[in-house]
Amino acid sequence: MKPKVVHKKNKHSEDYNFETLATVHPKLESFVFTNANNKKTIDFANPKAVKTLNAALLHTHYDVSFWDFPDHFLCPPIPGRVDYIHHLSDLLQRSQLDKDITIMDIGTGANCIYPLLGTSSYDWNFIAVDSNDDAIKSAQNIINKNNLQNKIKLKKQTDDTHVLQDVLNENDKVTITMCNPPFFKNEADAIKATTSKLKGLGKPTDQMVRNFAGQAHELWYKGGEKAFLHTYLYESSLQKTSSFWYTSLVSNKDNIKTMNQSLKKLGATSVMTIAMNIGNKKSRIVAWTFLNEEQKQNWNKK
Repeated sequence: MKPKVVHKKNKHSEDYNFETLATVHPKLESFVFTNANNKKTIDFANPKAVKTLNAALLHTHYDVSFWDFPDHFLCPPIPGRVDYIHHLSDLLQRSQLDKDITIMDIGTGANCIYPLLGTSSYDWNFIAVDSNDDAIKSAQNIINKNNLQNKIKLKKQTDDTHVLQDVLNENDKVTITMCNPPFFKNEADAIKATTSKLKGLGKPTDQMVRNFAGQAHELWYKGGEKAFLHTYLYESSLQKTSSFWYTSLVSNKDNIKTMNQSLKKLGATSVMTIAMNIGNKKSRIVAWTFLNEEQKQNWNKK
């Protein structure tokens, strides 16, 4: 399967080389088969196969030798996740930020994927935030097994109705905050999407097994993506100088207009939308800052 990734720095724009991946990560071999077109592939509707493929990609391309977590947690596709990382690198370059980079990852999950990709690709430092104790325990295990304790620090959000409150403080200096928000309003919405995906893969829909798994706090938020994003916007406005850039993935393009309206009212000095295209999925990153020109110029002098 060809990921069709658009960012020029992404290593996964071509077909996966399953032979190479299985050589580096032997556990993948048992999931690889030759399809009717005489192409090596895996069953992308099989959660264990997808998870093992992603572990192989991390092992082969990002020097992550250990990547495992309980199967019921979200298993993220590597090509799309690393695209976000590369777009943040572009944003840093445009902002002339090139030293002491610290990224705050909101909702890092049990897989800790963004910090792993960011430390490997750009040697950034990360503050990884999550509200779930089991997810934090799993992420810490991954960090420890890959000897990344000095690069990635975990922080718990004690109230999952909030985004930044109590995890980002006025004395903090974070270069960028990043987030992949929960998309669904509730479990029923998530099940509907899973049914559609299984139909697209030609699989029976009565199994209701998500090929990327996922827990409630990872997949839905009361009010859905829009409600989450507006909580994020408001809470970022209370910490205007704690992060140079605030950013988020936004799946629903209809949310962009209301975000821009809200950010204008909240006093953002700059807002930009960065297009992302992964396969058939169109997404975008919205980035905003509250800093004035003098504050931007003085950022690295703090």
